Amino acid sequence: MRKWISFPRIEGNTSRQAHADLPPDTFEREMGKEGFFGPSTHFYHRHPPTGWSAFEGPLRPHAFDSTKMIHKGKSPWDQKPILRNDNSLVALWTCHKPMDHLVRNADGDLLLFIHSGRGSLFCDFGHLPIRDGDYIILPRGTMWRLSPWEEDSLALLMVEASGGHFQLPEKGILGANAIFDQATLDVPSIDQAFLAQQGEIESRVVVKARQQLSTITFPFNPLDATGWTGDNLVVRINWRSIRPVMSHRYHLPPSAHTTFVGPGFVIATFTPRPLESDPGVLKVPFFHNNDDYDELIFYHRGNFFSRDNIHPGMLTLHPAGFTHGPHPKAFEAGRKRVRRETDEVAVMIDSRTPWDILPDAHAVELPEYVNSWKAR
Repeated sequence: MRKWISFPRIEGNTSRQAHADLPPDTFEREMGKEGFFGPSTHFYHRHPPTGWSAFEGPLRPHAFDSTKMIHKGKSPWDQKPILRNDNSLVALWTCHKPMDHLVRNADGDLLLFIHSGRGSLFCDFGHLPIRDGDYIILPRGTMWRLSPWEEDSLALLMVEASGGHFQLPEKGILGANAIFDQATLDVPSIDQAFLAQQGEIESRVVVKARQQLSTITFPFNPLDATGWTGDNLVVRINWRSIRPVMSHRYHLPPSAHTTFVGPGFVIATFTPRPLESDPGVLKVPFFHNNDDYDELIFYHRGNFFSRDNIHPGMLTLHPAGFTHGPHPKAFEAGRKRVRRETDEVAVMIDSRTPWDILPDAHAVELPEYVNSWKAR
């Protein structure tokens, strides 16, 4: 049990409740530890904490437009790596045609988020229809392939838990059925489509281990299971099955929307919800430092209510130590309560270990992103 130095003190003109009823003409900034779980202090500033006139140096935020990427190749190992550290690899890939081989990841569990398209997943466990908005967790060692339907392509966000595993978050007093019931997790079926693809057909399995590829050839299709039993499973859940935690009188921190937990990082899902209705409460995310985590957001659909000039398929990276919050236009819209609900869907990945930005990401970076908060 950690024993933090914890004796809250108050100095000057403050709010009695964080994120609500701010002193007139002030802007709240949270400085906390352990993301949003540890001790925190809230400052009330006369000016927006992001209202800089110039920003120089490596701490600057990053925005990447993945819609400018050209994806080639027939394998997920032809992915475009975006970010990497010892715990995780974040990449993008578009599957244009049915894969002509199987793949297996020996470096860790793999999570696929389907950004667009429909198709089928074939794996050790059977057949699973997939569509846009699906999360699919593939345990380390699973053999699998994708087959888009008709002329559709499957655009994927891929997150590897390098040397680790994906688990569900602790839901505490909310109870086990909050956010989503585990009964909503789907598993593949040994159905007719799965049985029909079995046979004495020469098949290749391209295995990734230690970030190197090996090819194993079989005189038959190794996806030939007739049954299975166990709880180390491929599972699927769509964002449409996620029921976000909400409060009409308090803006909840992003950690309240955690969907999966990996080694040293968490994955949260922002889904459509009503905005806070209490007259004095913040209607947009509060300014914060988040000094302990790098924050990546992948924008899937809708208009992200705290960002300006962001479209689906883009990613933003706010490194640990970078003070950030809503863009000026979004902050004003929240203050005036222009909107009553959000229509966004986004995937947030927060990593305790800083990421290295890889060349494929730099190639589609928008260098002016840092100026989107700039004082006008």
